[in-house]
Amino acid sequence: MNIKKFFGDRAFYKHLIAVMLPILVQNAITNFISLLDNIMVGQVGTEQMSGVSIVNQLIFVFNLCIFGTISGAGLFGAQFFGKGDHEGVRHTFRFKLYSIAIIVTGALVLFICCGEPLISLYLHEGSETGDLALTLKYAKEYLAIMLIGLLPFALTQVYSSTLREVGHNVQPMTAGIVGVCVNLAFNYVLIFGKLGAPALGVEGAAIATVISRFTECAFIIIWTHTHKDRCEFIRRVYRSLYVPLSLLKAIMKKGFPLLLNETLWASAQATLLQCYSVRGIAVVSAMNITNTVFNTFSVLFLAVGSAIALMLGHILGTGDVEEARSAARKMITFSLGMGILCSILVASLAVVFPQIYNTTDEVRSLATSLTFVIALAAPIHAYMNACYFTIRSGGKTITVFLFDSGYAWCVNVLLAFILANFTSVPIVIVYLSVQGIDLLKAVLGTVIVAHGSWAVDLTKKI
Repeated sequence: MNIKKFFGDRAFYKHLIAVMLPILVQNAITNFISLLDNIMVGQVGTEQMSGVSIVNQLIFVFNLCIFGTISGAGLFGAQFFGKGDHEGVRHTFRFKLYSIAIIVTGALVLFICCGEPLISLYLHEGSETGDLALTLKYAKEYLAIMLIGLLPFALTQVYSSTLREVGHNVQPMTAGIVGVCVNLAFNYVLIFGKLGAPALGVEGAAIATVISRFTECAFIIIWTHTHKDRCEFIRRVYRSLYVPLSLLKAIMKKGFPLLLNETLWASAQATLLQCYSVRGIAVVSAMNITNTVFNTFSVLFLAVGSAIALMLGHILGTGDVEEARSAARKMITFSLGMGILCSILVASLAVVFPQIYNTTDEVRSLATSLTFVIALAAPIHAYMNACYFTIRSGGKTITVFLFDSGYAWCVNVLLAFILANFTSVPIVIVYLSVQGIDLLKAVLGTVIVAHGSWAVDLTKKI
């Protein structure tokens, strides 16, 4: 084996870092502020922290629905830009707008009508920690306000994703930084009642998040429409609602499986938490702490995944399939290195971080153990994430569907459900088993990427 083919030269890594760095910075700041946000809510109490965590898990499913439908169109947007076809990018932008209108409407109906039953799925006895009725109360209060922010969040993703597809990575990053800074400032004021404001607790956290959503949305829309010379796709974009039928069919063919995949994958993650929650509310609180510290550092390899999608999309748009395959190998190797770094950082905080929260010793001890587990699994997640974006870049959405959400439901969720509900195995061992079985998924990803059939120019026949 020629090991050199897995590593690039200085010019390659310079290009990769130039693409991923703005995404990394934006996500790092966003997650760091989310960490501070989480800690602030965690200072109020265990029930408040658990209620917010449950709602955020549900909204996470909505977020990935938006991401999935936008990504489906984005496959074409990146390749159209690679060809210099601005009209094609414009059409994909309109498709995104239609899609989010449907998803936001559906989400509002679902959460308004079924919010309480969905939250109640996560509330179980089984530990010494937590008041279930109080947790439900706080969760409902938080959800009612968070619904207001769904539309601006979705619009932000439409504009930001399209800007990245046409090579403008800095502006979405800047908008994200502005949004999270606004969120942090209002969190401090509204959660704890500073500067003369009332102490609103979880409702204050929700209000702060909604304000930041509108701020970020306004920033990115205003910048795009005032820089039409740099954003050719935005010219005349609202003068017509037209999307070519051939492109609509192509996006639906490639994009719908991707939307379905993101929705089912996010639902699988929500279901995993529900499986873990049958062991008691303390597990929900501990998982919230563990996920917070992991999310803070997982940006290291998640940004590489986003860069893979953009870079391979542009390369495939030029028709250079062999170059795309070569670049993919090098970026997957780089992502694995970022996963190892993430593992070291997360493990170093496993004991210290849970002590920050105003919660019980039971929750802190459990969070420490779970954090060591996810630190161990970080390189696997980094590798799988890179394989996922590589396969997705060429539009092999059926393969992506089976590899990602299909595996999550048929393997991860099934294993967690059986172990959590039908055995007395400690929850830490259940979590370790679910994470460890992803080694099989990593092997599958290796086989699919090595086959090379994912490298396809989607826009060639449009």
